[in-house]
Amino acid sequence: MRRQSGITSFVLLGSAWLFRFSIALGLAMNTWSIACRAGDSRDAGTSQIKPTEPTIVSFPTSDGGLIYADAYGTGDKGVVLVHGGRFNKASWAKQAQALAKAGFRVLAIDLRGYGKSRGPGGSSRRGEGSHLDILSAVRYLRQAGAKTVSVVGASFGGWAAAGAAAEAEPGEIDRLILLAASSIEHPERMKCRKLFIVSRNDTIGNGRPRLPIIRKLYDRAPEPKELVILEGSAHAQYIFETDQGERLMREMIDFLSEP
Repeated sequence: MRRQSGITSFVLLGSAWLFRFSIALGLAMNTWSIACRAGDSRDAGTSQIKPTEPTIVSFPTSDGGLIYADAYGTGDKGVVLVHGGRFNKASWAKQAQALAKAGFRVLAIDLRGYGKSRGPGGSSRRGEGSHLDILSAVRYLRQAGAKTVSVVGASFGGWAAAGAAAEAEPGEIDRLILLAASSIEHPERMKCRKLFIVSRNDTIGNGRPRLPIIRKLYDRAPEPKELVILEGSAHAQYIFETDQGERLMREMIDFLSEP
């Protein structure tokens, strides 16, 4: 009987211990679950936020072309993003998201000959007439409610953006960012506030440094104007992939936000 009683006590004590352990484990798991949900919530508001998909829009050009663009944001300050020769409108996705988050209404366009964008008669020829694509984008943003419109052009897109600024009506383009722009024919005709940006060791095709060329264009351009020289050798949109990318984005937003 003593042995049976001892076994019974042992079983009862064991059951009680397991019961307390189960409760403790349940509380721990519940706390862990709550902590995980809280962590997920914090992540969702910062680094893990899902990018917003752009709205695809299209509009005609003054010479009979048709331009397609990705639209981001709803602010009353418009920005047109113009890609380089090796890129397209989708290449601006991260920068467009950052600008939209900063309160801008952004239009990343495909120049004629890229994507579905075409010149007059459905022509896919690139280059000639690209400045008209940009002016049409500027006017599209104005009609959509933007009170000011700026243009950011990279490399080949900078050449086209400079041409648009030269042909625009006074006040039509408020600010212009030229990111390692290709050679500009008439920089003195650009009628807006300008920011030139280039990497110090960027070179053109034959290995010549690009900075002296940009300096000459800068010197010929009328005031107001600024020149920012970044470290490294990355060209135009490729700068965003380097350790200078954050600074470049900051310089852009600061310039576009200034009163």
